[in-house]
Parts: sequence; C-alpha cells; structure tokens
Amino acid sequence: VRPVPLEFDIHGFEISNFEARMQAMSRPCYSNIIMYGGEDKPAIVYVPTRKHARLTTLDLLMYAAADGQPSQFLQCKEDDLAPYLSGVREAALKHSLSYGVGFLHESMSQVEKDTVLHLFAIGATRVLVATASLCWSIHVNCHLVVIMGTQHFDGTGTGGTDYPVTDLLQMMGRASRPLKDQSGRCVLMCHGPRKEYYKKFLFEPFPVESHLDIFLHDHFVAEIVTRTIENKQDAVDYLTWTFFYRRLAQNPNYYHLQGVSHRHLSDHLSDLVENTLSELEQSRVISIEDGMDLSALNLGMIASYYYIKYTTIELFSSSLTAKTKLKGLLEILSAASEYDDLPLRPGEDDAVRKLLMHAPVAVDRPKYTDPHVKANALLQAHFSRTHVSADLALDQRGILVSAMGLIQSMVDVIGSNSWLSPALVAMEMSQMVTQGLWERDPVLMQVPHCSRDVCKRCSEQGVESVFELIEMADKDRRDLLAMSDAQLHDVTLFCNRYPDIQLNYQLVNTQPVAAGDQVTIRVNLEREQDGEVGSVDAPRYPKRKDEAWWLAIGDAKANQLLAIKRVNLQRKANVRLDFAAPGEPGAYNLTLYFMCDSYMGCDQEYEFDLDVGEADDEDMVDASD
Repeated sequence: VRPVPLEFDIHGFEISNFEARMQAMSRPCYSNIIMYGGEDKPAIVYVPTRKHARLTTLDLLMYAAADGQPSQFLQCKEDDLAPYLSGVREAALKHSLSYGVGFLHESMSQVEKDTVLHLFAIGATRVLVATASLCWSIHVNCHLVVIMGTQHFDGTGTGGTDYPVTDLLQMMGRASRPLKDQSGRCVLMCHGPRKEYYKKFLFEPFPVESHLDIFLHDHFVAEIVTRTIENKQDAVDYLTWTFFYRRLAQNPNYYHLQGVSHRHLSDHLSDLVENTLSELEQSRVISIEDGMDLSALNLGMIASYYYIKYTTIELFSSSLTAKTKLKGLLEILSAASEYDDLPLRPGEDDAVRKLLMHAPVAVDRPKYTDPHVKANALLQAHFSRTHVSADLALDQRGILVSAMGLIQSMVDVIGSNSWLSPALVAMEMSQMVTQGLWERDPVLMQVPHCSRDVCKRCSEQGVESVFELIEMADKDRRDLLAMSDAQLHDVTLFCNRYPDIQLNYQLVNTQPVAAGDQVTIRVNLEREQDGEVGSVDAPRYPKRKDEAWWLAIGDAKANQLLAIKRVNLQRKANVRLDFAAPGEPGAYNLTLYFMCDSYMGCDQEYEFDLDVGEADDEDMVDASD
C-alpha cells in the first residue's frame, strides 16, 4: 500500500536506435523536472549505465545554463557545500554537485556515494541521476521519479534487455514522501512499442511466479547430499512443499501444464523430477540405484560443499586432465557457469580485446562479447596488475570472489583423480588470485609498495624472499627499500603477518612397507609468530580472507597424488595423512608438500624415501578371491 498517491505518465519514443533514443529523452527529462519539481520537490532520474548517468547530468546542467539559471538545482550556499566537495575526487562529480545535480553509479567509491546521497537527503542538491541497477540500494525518497529508458545493454547485439517489472516498481516507489507531499509523480520514458505493455503491467497487480524448475538441479544436489532426499518419491514430496507447487494450479499456462487436475499435477511433477535426476546422473553428480534410490557421488559432494553449479563441476571433471597446465586451468576456470551472467556494457568488447592483446596467456579464437572470455581477460589483468576502468573493476571484484571457491573445488576434483602436477598448479593459482601476481613474478611484489624496480634492487643485493627481507638489519632494510616511514610501517605489518611455519613429520610405518598397505605420516605444524592470526594481507583481493593450507603427498616422477588434506592453522596443529603404498615393490622417492592458498614464497617441500616390499600373502589371497 502506497502512503501517498502516485501520478503516473508514460511517454513513448518512436526511435529504434538505443543511443539515439536515450539522447532524445534528455530534453523531456529536464522539462519534466522543471514542470513538476520545485525548491522543495527533489527528483531522481534513473538511467541504464554509468555513461548515461554522466551524459544526462551534463545535459541537465547545459539546459539549466541555457535557461539562464545554471544553479537552479542548488539549494544551499556554495560555502556550505565546500566541506563536502573536498572529499570528492572525481572532477565531473564535483562540478555537477556544485550546481545541485549529483550522479551515482556502481563503480563509485563508497565515500563519494555517501556524499552524494547525504547532500540529496538534506536537500542541498535537488536532482539525483542514478543507474537503474542501484534502484534497490538507494534509500532516499523524492517527489518526482523520471525513468529514462527501460532497457539495459546485454551484449547480444539485439538492442538491450528490458528491466524487470519489479525493478520498475521499486524505482516508482521512491516517489513517496509521506507528510510532505499530497502525491508523488513518476514519468516513464520507453520505446514506443513497449508503451502498452507497461500500461498493463504497471497498473494491474503483478503475479509473482516461481523459477524453481529452472534451478532445480542444484537444489536436488544439495538435498541429496544432506540425505533430505533419498529416493525419487522424496523428490516429488519435496516439491509439494514449495511455492512452485502452489503456483502450478494458479497459473498453469506459465508452467506449460495442460490442466490442473491431480493427475495433471502429478504427471508434471513426476516428469520434472525424472528429467532433472536423469540429467544429474548423466553429469555423474548423483547415482540412481534400482531406478529409485538416490545417492550423491563425489562430484555432487564437492559442488554442494563449495556451493557451485552442477554444470560447473561437470565441466571441471570432463576438462581437467593429468597434463593440464596453467593456461588450461585458466580457461577452465573462466568457463565456469558462475560467470554466465557477467554483464557486457556497450563498447566493452573493445576493452576486452585490448586486455587480451597484452595478456601473457593467449586465448584461442576469442569472442569478445562472450562473458567467459571477459572473465579470462579480467583474471589475467588482475595477475598482471593492469589498470581497468571502473565498471570492469567492479566486474573483476565479483570474478575474484567467485574464483576462490571454484579453484578449491578444482583442487578437490584433481585430487579425486590422484593427479599431482595440476593440483600444485591450481594451488599456485589460488595464491595468484589472492595476491594479484603471476607465479613467475618476484615474491617480494606481495610486500606493500614493492614495485618491480624495488624487487630488482633487492635481487641485486641477494634478497629475493620475504624471509630474507625480514632477517635484514633495520638500517640495511631501510637503505635497500628507500621508502618513507609510513611505507616502511606498512612493510613491517606485512612481514609480521607473513606466515613462518615450522613443519616436522614422521613416517609411522616400519620400512619396508608391504605393497598396497596403508602408510601413515604424522605432521606437526607450529607457527613461529606470537599473537592471534589475522586475515590475509592482500589489498588486491576484494574481501577479507583467512589463510588456509594444503598438505599433500605425491610422487613427482609418476605425477601421482597419494594424499591431500586441507588445513586451517592458528598456532599449532597435528595432522595425520594416510595413503596406500604403491602396488609394485621398489624404492620410491616421495614428496611432502605444504602449500599456502594465500601467500607466495612460503610453501615447503620435503622429500622422503619409501621402501615398498612384496605384498603380504593374505593380501594376495584376498586379491585373488
């Protein structure tokens, strides 16, 4: 229920070209603000993209200047505005705010967003231009809302995708100021052919439908892993408790039902469950026994644990091999279904092309409008520390956050196949994502303010690791780094957080070990640092991250991974690793790997020999049976 009535106007523009239509809307937008606005009647203008936010803001200022009132949108003295503008770094934003118009987009810093919203909320500025994607995060109200266009560019070449009607309703809801206005007003500008569509869906109650049938695969995987669903009948019963089931009878045409009788509903649910479970079985995520009983396979458990899509885990399983190198891992990671909805804005295909032209790892026959190619380009830009635009940086942050769980699931899939080399490369990729470096880059580039020139200078002095930097005398370190006191303080904080782990291991079994017998290694881990272990020092990773480790045992010569375990370490830990001895008698040179998922240069490797003898007679008899 609206607290105040809403007066609503729809204007159609008979211009098919998207950009030309947006340009044609700018003058009517200004006219509506002048007509329906006033000194105490602020307005919010919603536009599709960051570019349109800037252009629309400049157009409004230009029209105001042409009318001889350049500061008509400013509701305070310039001296009162000055303290707020001092924290604004973007020149265009500072200029527009000084004339009473602010703009918002996703890529702005939080300080600038807060400044713009605060000035609008207190009435210092009268007009706020915002991108449509921010409609759910803007919590300021106004008298007038102008929606300039109802489409956003989707990179398909078809012109654009309509905003969800729920988003439009949210935008319209901002035109509400109880106890201040007798009514609010909304002006919607759209493509001419869409005018009747919006008349219908904005003035009539809008039904909320379920899309569970589209995303049912991943729901079933999670419920089968937790044993909530153990057979096909459980799956059908599970659906009867959902909103999806309630809507089937209410809107059967939407869900492609021929009728709403009990028989029709039962057949529809049975077919849906049968098809979904069959596709999951083909993906080797679950198994179906006796045509009825369900159980989760290893891939399903991994997908459920890391909360990733079943299509992604199927891709990992089918694409990863024992010979996969960094290039292959990067391509497989970029192809994950989690990146299907990565947005592509107008002109970004050219930016992606330029990034890939300078990328160290080439992409075969790239399609620059493909979101997965864009993910690959932005990952490589992150590793190379290449500067990208504000919009691309926003997309890059989302890619990096998703990448960490995807890489960990890749390690689990590789470990399930007992491949050593790709597992180690995937672990190194986790470090690359966290620190924003290639595996071949100098380790010291992790240290704050350490550029390539500083690393080169350190290398010339024989300092190539963080531990060697820590062991230097304070005066020598200061002279070598040639940094200010504030920068040296940052270096000290990083060095104090950098993990220094003492590792001791013991082979429990008496050698020689019978072929095929279980071998046990006990590993003792102890951190040298005092105090509580904080989050990882990784300013290029977009969110807080805790440090974790992998313990693995492998045969490098045979490229075989014998055992792997993920470890979370605070002060001390005792870890037990069990693995089966090789099936053939002989002397084996194995390696114990201790790999960090966050920092470079602190991994440890220990070689040890394992003498394998003939299998026990009892084991040979059991094998023959």
